[in-house]
Amino acid sequence: MAFVPLHPLGSPREKFLEPDEVRRNGEFLAEKRRVLEERRAAVRAGWGPEYVQRVHDKGKMTAWERLEAFMDQGAPVHPIGTFVNWDREFDQAGKKLRSPGAGVVTALTRVEGRWVIVIANDNTVASGSWWPQTPEKIERAQEVGLRLRLPVVYLVDCSGLFLPEQSRSFPGRHGAGHIFKMNSLLSAAGVPQVAGVFGDCIAGGGYMPIISDWVVMTEQAYMVIAGAALIKGAKSQKITSLDIGGPEVHVHQSACADERVPDDQACLLALRRHIARTSSTSAPYRRGDVGPAGPLHPAEELDTLFPPDHRTYYDVRQVIARLVDRSLFWELMRHRGQEMLTGIGRVRGLYCGFIANVQGPLPDPEHRGKVKPGGILYREGIAKISTFARACASDGIPLVWLQDISGFDIGAEAEAHGLLGYGSNLIYSNSMAANPVFTVLLRKASGAGYYAMAGLPYEPVLQLATPFARLSVMEGRTLAIATYNTRLDDSFEIAAQDAGERAQIERGMQAVEARIEADMDPYLAASQRDTDEIVTPAELRPYLECLVEASYQGQGYRRVKNPRIWSLHELDLLTEGV
Repeated sequence: MAFVPLHPLGSPREKFLEPDEVRRNGEFLAEKRRVLEERRAAVRAGWGPEYVQRVHDKGKMTAWERLEAFMDQGAPVHPIGTFVNWDREFDQAGKKLRSPGAGVVTALTRVEGRWVIVIANDNTVASGSWWPQTPEKIERAQEVGLRLRLPVVYLVDCSGLFLPEQSRSFPGRHGAGHIFKMNSLLSAAGVPQVAGVFGDCIAGGGYMPIISDWVVMTEQAYMVIAGAALIKGAKSQKITSLDIGGPEVHVHQSACADERVPDDQACLLALRRHIARTSSTSAPYRRGDVGPAGPLHPAEELDTLFPPDHRTYYDVRQVIARLVDRSLFWELMRHRGQEMLTGIGRVRGLYCGFIANVQGPLPDPEHRGKVKPGGILYREGIAKISTFARACASDGIPLVWLQDISGFDIGAEAEAHGLLGYGSNLIYSNSMAANPVFTVLLRKASGAGYYAMAGLPYEPVLQLATPFARLSVMEGRTLAIATYNTRLDDSFEIAAQDAGERAQIERGMQAVEARIEADMDPYLAASQRDTDEIVTPAELRPYLECLVEASYQGQGYRRVKNPRIWSLHELDLLTEGV
């Protein structure tokens, strides 16, 4: 039973793609990657070199400089929420302002050999203040730390709410105050929290570090409910913010901070010492004698496997072969629900489950001799992935959903087969999952299929999207047809005979299609926090290495079974050859 039958998966790229296809696919992705990298650079630049220089003139480091000095040398950085507030402008006295990344950097990285979540105010953007969606972005990072039991590190340099937009960040269930509830939930769960205070720490910014287990302040730092300017106005006192809440007060008098250091670099070293005191990872224990290994078929080839036309299919098994260690995989229930793929592989030597949509024409078991389109949820496939997801949850195995879904099967036969009931069973499985779940939008994420495949409303630990992902209820052309249905014939052609009327309908349909196509832009989804991060296909393997290893880092808070007692073995036995 301890034997997990991993078999070779995939083949060399030249066996299934012609050179022209590789070139065409590669050019398509190269342009998407160019745009992605340009936009990442724009967010990382904050408000630009002038504001970076202002930070340096104060003898301080920027948020990114602090992060890079804090993490292990050569460690990867996996940002979360890079494009929150992307392309969004805020009006202040007639001037248009932007808040790149919502004015905060949130990322997974490794410190003292441990995966941690870092939350760092971008002090080049309005002195690190909180904009609309900044609190929600911080809370999302805290949630990842809570779900995976990863240490959470706050690098605080925050002047409080960006007051001209306070009405959109102060109130509400997930407004700024919810950050402090997340602090409390992390503390109650025993998740280590450490905070470095580097400068302004006003109002909500002053509260954020307080519930941390260890708080370090630099000589330039202060934590205050109200800054000196407000106190001068209210009480006619001549006093500085350092006088009110600097390290002399909070380290030596109030005990709201624990350690006093001279500067940014010393503060980061102190925080590293405290991360080193947290429990180490259990990943080596869970690996046993199997070490990490890369895929046999290079992950970099993923940037050449996806065709430019989203209606053209590809082989998802070739994708998985470039995500799992040594390109070895145990596919379960292969002969049932063939529009869905389910199975187990290793990522950095650690077991991980995969569920993926299979594209292209497939045999239709209910209509012998006929085929059906892939990328759609049918009754048998729904039952298959629901059962597999529950088994992974029972066995404590992290689960990755690879979405390329057009939706559910529809029509009289689908309803008679009880597709609604099977779908609700799957939704229940997703809603009750106790194991770490991660979702990747490879391409299409359409309609209720997006929900059923563990979309963001079903609270995966993290949801990633490619730069060509399409998140919508339905495609633009389909919605245009539905909108103008009464003016089309049975072949969905315009029924009007008058040339002017035909032209008007055509323009209207084109406008609907264009608007929906724009709404499906993954950057719009990321700007609204409808997906967590945009990554290229070739970047999926590094992200999964981080997420899967982080899933095994915490010890004792969830049930992780050894392979001898996996329910997956029984499932395989009962369905083998069926």
